[in-house]
Amino acid sequence: MPDLLHQYREDGWAIFPHDPVLADWATACAPVARTMLDDPALAHWYRCGGTWFAGVNALPNDADGAIPGQVPILSGEAVSFTRNALALGAFDWDASQISIVLPGYPRHGEEDTETSFRYRLNRYAAHVDGLERIMPERRRKLSETHSFVLGVPLTDAGEADGAFVVWRGSHEIMREAFAELFDGHDPKDWFHIDVTEAYIAARKYCFETCEPVRIAPGLGSAYVVHPLALHGVAPWESPTTEPRMIAYFRPDAFGGDPVRWLTA
Repeated sequence: MPDLLHQYREDGWAIFPHDPVLADWATACAPVARTMLDDPALAHWYRCGGTWFAGVNALPNDADGAIPGQVPILSGEAVSFTRNALALGAFDWDASQISIVLPGYPRHGEEDTETSFRYRLNRYAAHVDGLERIMPERRRKLSETHSFVLGVPLTDAGEADGAFVVWRGSHEIMREAFAELFDGHDPKDWFHIDVTEAYIAARKYCFETCEPVRIAPGLGSAYVVHPLALHGVAPWESPTTEPRMIAYFRPDAFGGDPVRWLTA
């Protein structure tokens, strides 16, 4: 997969076309995901005035990405890419996030300030995964060392239906900013360093210099995103009434090693 690896390294993501094996997994997973919308035990995952079900680690899959008796083992070309082309070694799949964007996204939710809602509306709530937000000051620090983000669409949806957005080349800008900030510090201390100013400045530079690209492949396809890439979700802009459902995996093949995370 040399072209896809080149795209991943240069752009910060790689898109995999329809794969029958992955389509089987997504088709089996979709009804499980849909039931989450009406599960009272998961109601706390609704955001944005009920237009986004965040579903972080909500899928009860095992280390192979399967739900025995319901969903098969996660496999296919995109999965092989993460295990082989990225040279990460053995790792287990984390419990998948089931992200469901509904028509009308985003609405102003109780969790939003006016500033945060404008940022969600105009900048798609762009962020880098693995940074913990410390309330109420909204400071940020490194908390998780994801190896990549694997997005598996569970529905067919277009670029106007609350699409995933990633800023081309943003992973290298973020890498440089964090490398400069952490330089001279023992890696074990990186998790305690306030990254807020460096992160916000790098994010601003990404907005000024990087192209935002909407990624909306259909059921049976997938995309792998670099762990340092800036990404978000675009507003719902179509008359479609069916929600967009995506399963996101963010395994840690680095064993919590922040140096490997930074140099991936």
